[in-house]
Amino acid sequence: MNEQQNQQLVVSPVTLKDLHQLDIDNNLLRQFEEWKKLPMLYKLALEELQSKIKLIKTELKLQDGYSPIEHIKVRIKEPKSIMNKMERKGYELTMDNILNHIHDIAGMRIVCAFVQDIYRLLDHLTHRDDIRLIEVKDYIAHPKPNGYQSLHVIVAVPLILIEGTRWMKVEIQMRTLAMDFWASMEHIIFYKYDKQVPPHVVAELKEASQAADKLDHQMLRLRQEILAENGDLIEGALHEMHEGES
Repeated sequence: MNEQQNQQLVVSPVTLKDLHQLDIDNNLLRQFEEWKKLPMLYKLALEELQSKIKLIKTELKLQDGYSPIEHIKVRIKEPKSIMNKMERKGYELTMDNILNHIHDIAGMRIVCAFVQDIYRLLDHLTHRDDIRLIEVKDYIAHPKPNGYQSLHVIVAVPLILIEGTRWMKVEIQMRTLAMDFWASMEHIIFYKYDKQVPPHVVAELKEASQAADKLDHQMLRLRQEILAENGDLIEGALHEMHEGES
């Protein structure tokens, strides 16, 4: 093998300057520029929404003595997942199609103690002028066939940019602690079996989902009973618990 054959091929990354030097359609250049901004825009959208959720959490804590929100997690969908979803939906891979048809690139999971806290939080979100409600899918009232429960909400939040205001979509999933535990275990099992879960495991997961739902209702009933008998005591305990977490 001669020296020329033995040389490694080095591929330099393509830059926007390189594309401008080529005879490429201006629309493609615009798409390239938009792609570069996409992760930043969704990151900013999540930060904006987190700020609003934090304000709601503080208001509810001042009003009721405790916060209904246990914890919050955020994530941004990987580019490969975005492309796969676009392909499944049958859309051409363009920036406009991504922004218009993929609503869960930015995701937020809010875990609450009780089911009623989830709907209460939804009510606060939908009555804000700085949040647009796009879509609600209630898998708590109508669980999926496998037993999955959660409230899925698509909202849009405004980003004040140099170019103007841009409303970015974020998917919020709201669950109780029991629902979140079930969903985490189901996710692990689903990929453990490479998406081919044995029927008996599917059946047990469904039973576990029903048990989680029963637990949620039982704990809510206990809370309501205790509040009716000694509301100040239980609210004070909840307040101290959340004070210790903050």
